[in-house]
Amino acid sequence: LTLPQFVQLMDNFVGEDISLPTVKRLTAFIKGEYKQTKEERMKQLEKVHRMSHVAQRKQLLEALFEKWDSNACGYLDLEEVVAVLSRFKGGMGRVALIKAKRQLCSQYPQLSRGGKLSPKAFQTFLELIASEFTGNEDETIDNLVRFLTTKVEKSHTESLQSSSRRKWLQDIQQAAETSGTSMEPVYKAVFKALSQDMEAHGDNKRISAYIALLEENQLSSEQGQVLLRYVACTADDAPYVLNQVLHRDMKGVSFAAIDQGQPIYVPKVQLHGNIHFWNSDRPVEEKKGSLLVLPLHDAHRRVFGILGLDTLQDQCEKSIFLTHEITFYEGVCHAFSKAYHHICMRENVLQVAVTALDWLYPRTPSIHTVTTYLVAPGKDKNYALCRMITTDNTGQKEIHSSPVVLLREENLLRDYLFKCTDSSEVILTSIYGEHHIAVPLHDLSRQTLGIFDISIGQHKKLPPEEQKDLQKMLKMAQAACSEILQRSLEETEPTHVLEAERVANVRHAGILFHRFMLQELRECV
Repeated sequence: LTLPQFVQLMDNFVGEDISLPTVKRLTAFIKGEYKQTKEERMKQLEKVHRMSHVAQRKQLLEALFEKWDSNACGYLDLEEVVAVLSRFKGGMGRVALIKAKRQLCSQYPQLSRGGKLSPKAFQTFLELIASEFTGNEDETIDNLVRFLTTKVEKSHTESLQSSSRRKWLQDIQQAAETSGTSMEPVYKAVFKALSQDMEAHGDNKRISAYIALLEENQLSSEQGQVLLRYVACTADDAPYVLNQVLHRDMKGVSFAAIDQGQPIYVPKVQLHGNIHFWNSDRPVEEKKGSLLVLPLHDAHRRVFGILGLDTLQDQCEKSIFLTHEITFYEGVCHAFSKAYHHICMRENVLQVAVTALDWLYPRTPSIHTVTTYLVAPGKDKNYALCRMITTDNTGQKEIHSSPVVLLREENLLRDYLFKCTDSSEVILTSIYGEHHIAVPLHDLSRQTLGIFDISIGQHKKLPPEEQKDLQKMLKMAQAACSEILQRSLEETEPTHVLEAERVANVRHAGILFHRFMLQELRECV
C-alpha cells in the first residue's frame, strides 16, 4: 500500500461518524499489533532498492540519449549507434551486438521500417547488449555509457541550441496534456516552435508552415483511396491553405514523402515543375523559394500526415533549409505525433466513457448524475482534474470541448475526487446528504487516468442488481481503456478483434466496450 492508499483504507474502515478517541484507540491497536518479520523487511528493502536502481538507470540512459540527440529530433539512427558500438572493447562485443540487435528488432518491429531509436528503444538496446556479456550487468551498462559519452562532443553553442530546442518541443507535449481534447493549442505550439527556432537558429527566415492529415477518400475514390486535409497553418496562409484537400492526382510532392516515409526537400520550387501552389493569385515571379515536406509517423512508424514548410514569402533569394534545421523539424514532427496521439488516446477514453454510460443508464434508475474527469498536469508539479462529460438523471450528456479545470486548493468540497486520484481507489462520501461514488480509471501503471463521479442522491447504496450492473460497466470500461493504452505503446503491434474496428483504419473506442462485454458473455455461457 502507498501512503494515500493506506490512509484511504483506514478512512473507509472507520467511516464518517467515528469519534476521535475511537480513532486514537484504533491507531494504538495497529501500532501495537502490526509486526513485520525480518524476511518481510528485507524483501521490502530489496524492492525499494530495485525501484531506485531502475529509476537511476533510466535517468542515466535518458541523459546519454539527450547528449547524442544534439538536434533534439527525438530519436537516434540505429545503424549509426551500431557502428559506434561495434568498436566497444576493441570490437570484442560484436557477437553480443548482433544478438542484441536481432532481439531489439523482434521487440520493436517498426525498426525494420525506419531504423529510428526512441529513448525507450535505446535503453532497451543497451540493456540487451549488457545482458549478452558475462560479468556484472550494471558494470557493463556503466562501461557502455562511458564509451558512448566519449564519442559525442558538443560545443557550448551547440549545447545551448539543443537545450532551447528541447524546451520548445516539450512545450508541444505540454500543450497536449493541458488542452483536454482540443488540437488548437498543439497546432499553435508547433508553429511557435518553428518560428522561435527560425529566429534563433535559422537566420530569421520568413516561413510558411502547414499540417495535413490523411483521411479516407469517401467522395471521389477514383482520385485515390486517401487524401490529405490541411488542418492547420500559419496565420498568413489560412485564407489559401486551411481546410484544403490534396488528392494523389494533383500536383505536389506530399504523397511522395508519405510513400517513401522520408522528408522531401525542394531547394528551388520554380525549377521543380510538380509543386502545387494553393494561392493561385501569387505572381509567377513570387513563386520562388524552398519547400520541405516531412512525413508524420506514429509510434509504429506508419505515416498519418505531413508537416510542410516553405520560404516563398521570404525575399532573400538564397533562403534555404540547412541540415540542422531539417533534423530539428523532424523532431517537431516527432513531438507533434506524440501530442496528437496523446489527444487521440484521451478522445478514445472519453468515447469509452460515453458508450459505457449509454449502456449503464437504462439499467440503473437510482443513479442521479455521473461526471467524468480526466487527470491533467497542473502548476508546480501538482495536477488538475478536467471535467469532460456531465450526464444528468435522464442520461443526457454534455461533452465539454473546453473542459472546466478543478484545482485541489480551490475545491475543498470535491477533495474526495483528489483523494480518489491520489490513492487510485474507490471513494464513498456524502456531501450535504448527497452520496457519491468516485471510481478511478487506471493507466497501465495503475496511476489514475480519469474518474467517474457517480451521484446516487439520498440512497446510501444502490439496489443489488443496479450495483452489479455498475460494477460490470466499470470493469468493461477499464478493460477497454487498458486496451487503448496498450495499443499506443511503441513495442505493441496493433490488433483488431471485431471487423468493425478495422473500418477506415480507425479504432472505434466505443466498440471496444461492447467487445469486452461480448467476450465476458461468451465466457459465462
